[in-house]
Amino acid sequence: MTETVRDTLAAEFSNVLSEAETLLDKASRETGDKARDLRSQVEARLLTAKLKLQELEGAAVDRAKQAARVTDDYVHDHPWKAVGAAAGVGLIIGLLISRR
Repeated sequence: MTETVRDTLAAEFSNVLSEAETLLDKASRETGDKARDLRSQVEARLLTAKLKLQELEGAAVDRAKQAARVTDDYVHDHPWKAVGAAAGVGLIIGLLISRR
Protein backbone atom coordinates (compact mmCIF):
# COMPACT_ATOMS: atom_id res chain seq x y z
CA MET A 1 0.00 0.00 0.00
CA THR A 2 1.48 3.33 -0.99
CA GLU A 3 1.94 6.23 1.39
CA THR A 4 -0.74 8.36 -0.31
CA VAL A 5 -3.29 5.53 -0.20
CA ARG A 6 -2.63 5.05 3.51
CA ASP A 7 -2.93 8.79 4.14
CA THR A 8 -6.17 8.96 2.17
CA LEU A 9 -7.57 5.95 4.00
CA ALA A 10 -6.62 7.41 7.37
CA ALA A 11 -8.23 10.73 6.47
CA GLU A 12 -11.43 9.04 5.24
CA PHE A 13 -11.65 6.87 8.33
CA SER A 14 -11.04 9.87 10.57
CA ASN A 15 -13.82 11.76 8.79
CA VAL A 16 -16.24 8.85 9.17
CA LEU A 17 -15.47 8.58 12.87
CA SER A 18 -15.84 12.33 13.34
CA GLU A 19 -19.21 12.31 11.55
CA ALA A 20 -20.33 9.33 13.60
CA GLU A 21 -19.36 11.07 16.85
CA THR A 22 -21.25 14.19 15.81
CA LEU A 23 -24.35 12.22 14.87
CA LEU A 24 -24.22 10.19 18.08
CA ASP A 25 -23.92 13.40 20.09
CA LYS A 26 -27.00 14.79 18.31
CA ALA A 27 -28.83 11.51 18.78
CA SER A 28 -28.16 11.57 22.52
CA ARG A 29 -29.98 14.91 22.76
CA GLU A 30 -32.91 13.85 20.60
CA THR A 31 -35.75 11.46 21.25
CA GLY A 32 -38.17 9.44 19.20
CA ASP A 33 -38.01 9.28 15.42
CA LYS A 34 -35.30 11.91 15.05
CA ALA A 35 -32.95 9.99 17.36
CA ARG A 36 -33.69 6.77 15.49
CA ASP A 37 -32.91 8.47 12.17
CA LEU A 38 -29.61 9.82 13.48
CA ARG A 39 -28.63 6.38 14.79
CA SER A 40 -29.47 4.89 11.40
CA GLN A 41 -27.20 7.44 9.73
CA VAL A 42 -24.35 6.52 12.09
CA GLU A 43 -24.86 2.83 11.39
CA ALA A 44 -24.85 3.47 7.64
CA ARG A 45 -21.63 5.48 7.80
CA LEU A 46 -19.92 2.86 9.94
CA LEU A 47 -21.05 0.11 7.59
CA THR A 48 -19.62 2.06 4.66
CA ALA A 49 -16.29 2.41 6.47
CA LYS A 50 -16.27 -1.30 7.32
CA LEU A 51 -16.93 -2.28 3.70
CA LYS A 52 -14.16 0.04 2.48
CA LEU A 53 -11.72 -1.51 4.96
CA GLN A 54 -12.71 -5.01 3.84
CA GLU A 55 -12.17 -3.99 0.22
CA LEU A 56 -8.71 -2.64 1.01
CA GLU A 57 -7.89 -5.76 3.02
CA GLY A 58 -8.81 -7.92 0.06
CA ALA A 59 -6.62 -5.84 -2.24
CA ALA A 60 -3.70 -6.09 0.20
CA VAL A 61 -4.08 -9.88 0.44
CA ASP A 62 -4.15 -10.12 -3.36
CA ARG A 63 -0.95 -8.04 -3.63
CA ALA A 64 0.75 -10.18 -0.97
CA LYS A 65 -0.21 -13.38 -2.80
CA GLN A 66 1.10 -11.94 -6.07
CA ALA A 67 4.39 -10.98 -4.40
CA ALA A 68 4.68 -14.50 -2.96
CA ARG A 69 4.10 -16.03 -6.41
CA VAL A 70 6.72 -13.76 -8.00
CA THR A 71 9.21 -14.59 -5.25
CA ASP A 72 8.52 -18.31 -5.58
CA ASP A 73 9.02 -18.13 -9.36
CA TYR A 74 12.29 -16.22 -8.93
CA VAL A 75 13.65 -18.71 -6.39
CA HIS A 76 12.77 -21.61 -8.66
CA ASP A 77 14.37 -19.90 -11.67
CA HIS A 78 17.50 -18.72 -9.79
CA PRO A 79 18.05 -21.04 -6.81
CA TRP A 80 21.74 -20.26 -6.25
CA LYS A 81 21.18 -16.51 -6.29
CA ALA A 82 18.44 -16.98 -3.68
CA VAL A 83 20.70 -19.16 -1.52
CA GLY A 84 23.51 -16.61 -1.80
CA ALA A 85 21.23 -13.71 -0.90
CA ALA A 86 19.83 -15.60 2.10
CA ALA A 87 23.34 -16.49 3.27
CA GLY A 88 24.44 -12.86 2.93
CA VAL A 89 21.46 -11.57 4.90
CA GLY A 90 22.03 -14.24 7.55
CA LEU A 91 25.69 -13.27 7.82
CA ILE A 92 24.84 -9.58 8.24
CA ILE A 93 22.21 -10.34 10.88
CA GLY A 94 24.67 -12.62 12.69
CA LEU A 95 27.32 -9.89 12.72
CA LEU A 96 24.84 -7.33 14.03
CA ILE A 97 23.64 -9.64 16.78
CA SER A 98 27.17 -10.61 17.84
CA ARG A 99 28.11 -6.92 18.31
CA ARG A 100 25.60 -6.57 21.12
